[in-house]
Amino acid sequence: MTVIVNPFAGSGFTLAEMTAAIQQLPNRYGRVGELGLFAPEPISQRTVVIESVDGELRLLPSVQPGAPATVGTSEQRTLRSFVVPHIPHNDVILPAEVQGVRGFGLAAGEDPLVTVMTRKLARMRAKHAQTLEYMRVNALLGVTKDGAGQTIYDWHAEFGIARAQVDFAFGGNEDIITRCTQVARHIEEHLKGETMSGIHALVSPEFFDALVKHKSVKDAYAFHQGTAGANPLRDDVRRGFRFGSIVFEEYFGTVTLANGQTERLIPAREGVAFPLGTLDTFRTYFAPANLMEAVGTYGQELYAYQVPRQDGSGIDIYTQSNPLPIVKRPALTVRLFSSTGW
Repeated sequence: MTVIVNPFAGSGFTLAEMTAAIQQLPNRYGRVGELGLFAPEPISQRTVVIESVDGELRLLPSVQPGAPATVGTSEQRTLRSFVVPHIPHNDVILPAEVQGVRGFGLAAGEDPLVTVMTRKLARMRAKHAQTLEYMRVNALLGVTKDGAGQTIYDWHAEFGIARAQVDFAFGGNEDIITRCTQVARHIEEHLKGETMSGIHALVSPEFFDALVKHKSVKDAYAFHQGTAGANPLRDDVRRGFRFGSIVFEEYFGTVTLANGQTERLIPAREGVAFPLGTLDTFRTYFAPANLMEAVGTYGQELYAYQVPRQDGSGIDIYTQSNPLPIVKRPALTVRLFSSTGW
């Protein structure tokens, strides 16, 4: 049970109090969030300037007017400016929701408005967390999408970067381990000074089933009697199965888009491989809120504030997030697919 400290004590619910409250609530990220890939990094602008140098995306810092500018190199580079997506989500507390809250087990002395407010913020935070997971998975796939499923930025197209992909050809007779090695060598070749601790792959159920049922994988484990490690011929290994240089994990996450339609985070019959333990490849940039109070500050993951209605009919709750997940080295994420075997 998570205990939430009452952040609303005192007179009124300020932006700082509301924002602190929603940040303190449990964070129900999806699998990409659990892996800790996209470290948060606050920025002070609502736009970011990104340059591409030999396939690597780099953010340029802002400087004071008159200060020395960053100096470019003679390498082939492309410079672009991008607006950080703005994601607002609102709700309202009505008098009827506060009346009778004591009957739900509210302890003596507790404020029923605080209880209802915390419950509302928890639901709103969950929706923002789901949206952020959706954006981070798509960043692994090379695009930025909004909550309606529409592509905002296609990073490969924006910078003319070829998308890395490997065909596992499940319908053929080639040993699957050679495909795993191909993925690993590609990632290792494009580290370019970056570090990693291993290679992970999130794949669709169809891809995972085709992998563990392939003849070369079955043959590799046919006479495996050791107790160390799971055997895909007898164990449920969907949460992590190492074969060759890659740990494969089935990810069947889905989200409900703004239009009511559902979308799978990993496309059917596909997967994406990426390195773990990197230092500066995956980032989520958070811009300041679209509020006067946030001007000149560094962005936070979430903002929340409330405005009582003038006629006393309720309290409007406003939340927003301004994230831009990005993979700075797109060549380190590899699309996995199979042109045969379905």
